[in-house]
Amino acid sequence: MRVLQIATLNRPVRGDLGYAPIETIIYNIDKGLTALGHTSIVACSGDSNVVGEPFTTIPESFSMYHSEDTYSQRMQSKRHMLKAWQRAKMGDIDVIHMHDAAMTEYIYNGTLNTTIPIVMTLHVPASEEGSFRTWNDSLGAASNVFFVPISEYQKNQHAGMRNVQEVIYHGIDVLEYPYLVDSAPDEYLFSIGRITRNKGQHSAIEAARQTGMRLVLAGNVQNKPEDRAYFEELKESIDLVVPPNEHPGGPGYYESVVQPILESPKQIIYIGELNSAQKKVWFMHAKATLFPVEWGEPFGLVLVESMACGTPVIAFRRGSVPEIVSHGHTGFVVDTSQEMAQAVQGLSIIDRRDCRADAEDRFSLTVMAENYVKKYQQLLERKVYA
Repeated sequence: MRVLQIATLNRPVRGDLGYAPIETIIYNIDKGLTALGHTSIVACSGDSNVVGEPFTTIPESFSMYHSEDTYSQRMQSKRHMLKAWQRAKMGDIDVIHMHDAAMTEYIYNGTLNTTIPIVMTLHVPASEEGSFRTWNDSLGAASNVFFVPISEYQKNQHAGMRNVQEVIYHGIDVLEYPYLVDSAPDEYLFSIGRITRNKGQHSAIEAARQTGMRLVLAGNVQNKPEDRAYFEELKESIDLVVPPNEHPGGPGYYESVVQPILESPKQIIYIGELNSAQKKVWFMHAKATLFPVEWGEPFGLVLVESMACGTPVIAFRRGSVPEIVSHGHTGFVVDTSQEMAQAVQGLSIIDRRDCRADAEDRFSLTVMAENYVKKYQQLLERKVYA
């Protein structure tokens, strides 16, 4: 099977980035399809590094997630989509797989002249996508576009929208995530995510203060006024801000970077944005990962990454969290920062091997790729699109 993924442009499609939520999944699907023997083609920016076949549409990605698109970005997005659509119509593509709701107008125009099935992974909430306004009005006429939600919670948000398919959970390459088997984790809590109010870092700090345990916060601060203001507010509760470290992660990172930070007497520590290799080390050695999200997260990839490292998760009962975290088995699902602090005291009942096994069984790259292949095949076998 020959699959063309049309990538987003906020970040390059690579496997070694820090904050790149959608691009990471595009990379993982590409890697999974290739491993299964399919031809994976990714229409992407020139600074990407895919496993399958790259099809370069613009020289460079935008390099970050912006608060709003500029005129230049809109023109690049249009150029990207038009080139990708030209590639799709060369006659050798079986399925088109898209990830960017902002490309709706280009999808609509393109579908008028193609019967190739288009799979659209739903990455963000219905309210942000404007699904019922934009997609029902425009794509409702395009019967070869099929929407794949990434959690049951998100699927319920899209109830009533045409061509919504069954859920396919995100997957990661679990084998690339190290985990502790024979040694105990360090005595610190870890919380990673974009620094913004609805990610709830203030609640993680509150819970950590109640336990008396050290909390290590990681994540990027986007160039948005509200996020910068929140970070300034948050810094009043942070005891130590660690300057950026140039160590790429991997061998020696724990000894040269992590241990010295943990030797600090400070309790609440902010270490900035981490790349893929660095965050795996922090996940692996943590007592638990705190995920005090305050909005309906469609899918928390952080939860799966933590479990892959054998580290249990304590998360607020919002969005997809109850689907991903098995309460009392791979972590705890709670409602308040006080309950989060109490759950820390109950971590001894969680077997870190169970966390790892659950990530392997439900959220592996292979499981995700196989589920998408089944969906592609199902759509190709249909004679008339509903």
